[in-house]
Amino acid sequence: MELYDQISYDFSKRLTRKYSTSFSLGIHMLDSKFHDSIYAIYGFVRVADEIVDTFHQHDKEKLFRRFCEDTYLALDNGISTNPILNSFQDTVNKFKIDRKLIDAFLKSMEMDLSFSKYEESSYEEYIYGSAEVVGLMCLKVFCQGDEKNYEKLVAPARSLGSAFQKINFLRDFKSDFAERGRVYFPGIDFNNFTNDQKKEIEKEIEKEFNDAWKGVIKLPNGSKLGVSVAYIYYVTLFKKIRRIPANKIKSERIRINNIQKIILLIQTWFRYNLRLI
Repeated sequence: MELYDQISYDFSKRLTRKYSTSFSLGIHMLDSKFHDSIYAIYGFVRVADEIVDTFHQHDKEKLFRRFCEDTYLALDNGISTNPILNSFQDTVNKFKIDRKLIDAFLKSMEMDLSFSKYEESSYEEYIYGSAEVVGLMCLKVFCQGDEKNYEKLVAPARSLGSAFQKINFLRDFKSDFAERGRVYFPGIDFNNFTNDQKKEIEKEIEKEFNDAWKGVIKLPNGSKLGVSVAYIYYVTLFKKIRRIPANKIKSERIRINNIQKIILLIQTWFRYNLRLI
């Protein structure tokens, strides 16, 4: 059983590294005691997202229903023959991650199967479920049972998840519309997206980043550096997006290249060790 659990975590780690160099770099900067559990959370989230976003040649609704059923069976039984779900259930049960967070995440993924445009209420629900709760799952791991500290950090963790997701929406503005027919921002017409509308979204993101940083600097030992790397990566991406007009956002995906990522990683490591973070 112990061997199977470790193999399950290895699956999640391999999947994470294949799908996201940025997230993998952030995890690498966490204390090693957090690695397996954060890989497990990312692996679970990534598989769900892939089902609703890329499995176009298959019955996505059927596959997603089965994935949800298998998730809850794994959580209830404390085991799964799916290694990604097995590592996830082990993490959830070990750190007592609230089932409501998982419910909210799966609900937001289900919304992607049928929603192409979002009103204000569904937009907020989607961001909470698709991003904020993922941060809260990770926070549960970082706090290691310290509920008092967890509750203090919930609000900034939610702000961080929301900021990250809105930047993802801007970064993927073109592909979300071209490949999936989606526009996440309420009241926004893809073909008539203006600089003024973009600036309003950026104001929201800037405020959320400011609120989030107050929590990042108070994170438990072992988690602060890794989260800081992710924070600074997204702030850098945000600055790049801000310099680009709305019409260009509609025509290309904005990226931070791998060399820049390594530089940001080194700079953040030095700032952390000089106690500037």
